[in-house]
Amino acid sequence: MGLLGDFLAELTSGDDERAEAAVEKIAALGENCADDPIDVLQGLLSSPDSEIRWWGVRALASISDPRVASILIEALADKGAAVRQCAALGLRLHPTPQAIAGLLDCLSDEDHLVVELSGDALAEIGEQAVPALVTVVENGNPKARLEAVRSLARIGDRRAIPVLFGVLDEGSALMEYWAAEGLERMDVSMVFYKPE
Repeated sequence: MGLLGDFLAELTSGDDERAEAAVEKIAALGENCADDPIDVLQGLLSSPDSEIRWWGVRALASISDPRVASILIEALADKGAAVRQCAALGLRLHPTPQAIAGLLDCLSDEDHLVVELSGDALAEIGEQAVPALVTVVENGNPKARLEAVRSLARIGDRRAIPVLFGVLDEGSALMEYWAAEGLERMDVSMVFYKPE
């Protein structure tokens, strides 16, 4: 496995500094490697050690390749919260509509950071995530609804205006804050807007 094998040994060494340096080296290998780094890193995701799985996801997220997103989507269901966090962060860096369903599921995750990072990733996907986010605001659980409103506010797509207005009177300070933030970003007057 040559250089890739050396870098993998560093990646799984248990030393964060050495592992982070290995991430950069693996990302720089690209196609100049006999073994496919993506396949090799994907193999780390079946390790029983959550730290090794985390570093596998971390290294994959640093590689610019269309195959990475589908692996990160699978990692959203990992049993380790830190791995799910890393996968959601990776999908923020590799936004793709393919990830919408998995990220929406994560809006109800027990781990708050997974929820927040998944919302960030949905916001990066942008307008293609809007219909699904609107549905979550209309029908989701309170945690998912709040994060969906935050994502919609960040996207700033005018299709979200009615649903953002709808949450202004719910009595939740956070929901109202993010709805107002989104409406302000879209230059929508809260006084004069009338839904059609």
